[in-house]
Amino acid sequence: MTAHSEEETGFQGLVSALLEKGALTSEWLPACNAVPRHLFVPEVIWPGRAGLNRQDDRVIRGEEQEVWWAAVHRDAPITTQWDDGAYTGPGRGRIPSSSNSMPSMVFSMLDALAVEEGHRVLEIGTGTGWNAALLSHRLGSPNVFTVEVDGDSAREARRRLNDAGFDPVSVVGDGAEGYAEGAPYDRVIATASIGRVPRQWIEQTKPAGIIVAPWGPTYGGEGVVRLTVAGDGSASGWFVGSSAFMRLRAQRVRRTHVREYLGGRTWPANGTRSVTTLSPDEVGDWPAMFGIGVQVPGAFPWMESYDDGSYTLWLRDTAVTSWATADHEKGRGEFEVYQSGPRRLWDEIETAYRWWEEQGKPGFERFGLTVDADGERVWLDQPDQLVPVRRR
Repeated sequence: MTAHSEEETGFQGLVSALLEKGALTSEWLPACNAVPRHLFVPEVIWPGRAGLNRQDDRVIRGEEQEVWWAAVHRDAPITTQWDDGAYTGPGRGRIPSSSNSMPSMVFSMLDALAVEEGHRVLEIGTGTGWNAALLSHRLGSPNVFTVEVDGDSAREARRRLNDAGFDPVSVVGDGAEGYAEGAPYDRVIATASIGRVPRQWIEQTKPAGIIVAPWGPTYGGEGVVRLTVAGDGSASGWFVGSSAFMRLRAQRVRRTHVREYLGGRTWPANGTRSVTTLSPDEVGDWPAMFGIGVQVPGAFPWMESYDDGSYTLWLRDTAVTSWATADHEKGRGEFEVYQSGPRRLWDEIETAYRWWEEQGKPGFERFGLTVDADGERVWLDQPDQLVPVRRR
């Protein structure tokens, strides 16, 4: 079998899988066929080990052609940059900072964008350029504006776009600021997650225009929100599904080491001991994390694992004033908790979880978001049913 026929087989398999999942619709099928993913995947990638039967995470196309093709034609994300480009070696870096997104997520978000002929679209996060190419094929390059904060990534994406015959307006800049020179837009789509919607995006979108973006609280859990912009400068809409994107650089949260919270003392330092019947496992699922996170601002978890399978769930606040731990051992019905600081973080998390549980453990599609001059408010089932914010 030739390399070309392998490419066609893999590509058609990916298309079939996307159609079967319902992620790829008839409206986007021509663009998918005309703009194959492989044209926008770099020579060096980190697709992870899952399903690839290999030891290392890094794949270099010139050295492992078949593995590279297999990774490209899986419905899975591909990391293309670590640590803002500082790490390029084998294995993995510390923090993934750019990727070629999971194809089913790409087309699901494009479907939610509901573009029409003649629409002008602003994309936040060019990445490898694939999303911008798909939009350019559908709407025409002059109607697509794409912003990328990383200069090297932007240049490589522009080269790939030009090689594929597309020439959208490509800008190197902070995506949080949008791109005022091309405004107003009918649609805005972000391929980096946010914890608050930048006012510039709303201001640069026409009334009745749509913003599609991954949105998630600091604690964790994240979903794609579809906002409709109103004439008064507000925006509101439903979450349409789960997501897991890299954070917009302008909104990254610095995670301070636990030693800063302990003040040089050994754990449990001045922590107050208690026990709980709520397993730390229960507060770690993605929908539960979202349900908790929208109620408990400015707090984030970290898991410290041990060789025997047990672990400690650490909770910390972004203000570096409070911390909590909950120890998990398999088979236990009670779990030891320590808390310190003005915020009783485990109590906040547990109260938030119990509320989410009482609502029937809602998934992302039951939540919505409203953004206006008063800030952002998450609601459940309808806009007047606000999710309570718990901060003791």
